[in-house]
Amino acid sequence: MTRLSLIFDLDGTLLDTLVDLAETCNEVLLNHHFPTHPTTAYKTFVGDGLQMLMKRITPVGTNDAVIQQCCSSFTNLYSLNWKRNSCPYEGINDMLSALKKHGVRLAVLSNKPHDFTKLFVDEFFPHGQFPIVYGQRDGFPFALEIAAQLDARPQEMLFVGDSGVDIQTGKAAKMLTAGVAWGFRSVEELTENNADILVNNPLELQQYVLSFT
Repeated sequence: MTRLSLIFDLDGTLLDTLVDLAETCNEVLLNHHFPTHPTTAYKTFVGDGLQMLMKRITPVGTNDAVIQQCCSSFTNLYSLNWKRNSCPYEGINDMLSALKKHGVRLAVLSNKPHDFTKLFVDEFFPHGQFPIVYGQRDGFPFALEIAAQLDARPQEMLFVGDSGVDIQTGKAAKMLTAGVAWGFRSVEELTENNADILVNNPLELQQYVLSFT
């Protein structure tokens, strides 16, 4: 079989961004006189885009106008807070270097706003490591469009993520899916969404991908 090409989720897969996300969200809530949440709660709040994140953390019944205000406030605050604590998970950079060395084509597809997604990739990963990087934006390419840009068939793609949404995205595109056990969501969630493989660390993912020749 042809060697796989990979699409990675960002938050909870390549990067541990939880603390900075939680602190920024809680600052937004405090500014609106809403109750805050513990950092660990944000593991289940994130993953479906900024507007959904704001809906999940604000009190039930918060109107749309306030939700939009919270989104704007988050964007402004996160531009100051985004890399205070965030960093790649242990072993990620070694894995990516090994895959790149073997000619594996890599892309990022995230529900994080597109500008922030680009900012994170440019900050934490070498230039050119991910030739295709997309975050959430109007009309952003889905997994199949990225496969086409990589000149790969869906069955030659592996979608790597830490959430059920990631697994569903890959499966909807008829791709193989890998759930990472080190991310924000539980192994049970990945199993329930029928991830094709579960990996406990980046080296396991590297060995799996390089087993395809």
